[in-house]
Amino acid sequence: MEIEHKFLVRNGDFRSQATAIHQIRQGYLSSQPGLTVRVRMADDRAFLTLKGPSMDGGLSREEWEYAIPVEDALGMFTLCGSRVIEKERYIVPHCGHLWDVDVFHGRLEGLVMAEVEVSSANETFVLPEWLGREVTGDKHYYNAYLSQTKELPLIY
Repeated sequence: MEIEHKFLVRNGDFRSQATAIHQIRQGYLSSQPGLTVRVRMADDRAFLTLKGPSMDGGLSREEWEYAIPVEDALGMFTLCGSRVIEKERYIVPHCGHLWDVDVFHGRLEGLVMAEVEVSSANETFVLPEWLGREVTGDKHYYNAYLSQTKELPLIY
């Protein structure tokens, strides 16, 4: 079970706090209500991920992720068509939590989002000063939705 909060990012202050940066390319093989199937390349590793329907107002969902051969991932990307997004992921520790900050490229240039995984829906955490508004549960900010849209959602 994945439980995470998602936020827009107001500025680039997170960059100086990052402990790692990963290049990510992900494509969507299927994105229908209740099931998302994604292929992802993160640096030189590849994964196939299945996600169930969102619950708790978009806060949680079941997720299974499997490492796959890079060659298989490259072949699967051809099945994704235009449903591919590219981003840099900054890993930013803050007050006992690891934040993933995604800086999108291509048609989503300008969009920067941060997410933090928690162990329970009522877990509290300290918000970094560079965060903007929370968009947890807003489908316009789901990566599967972003992979299909031609219009950039509100970025502030």
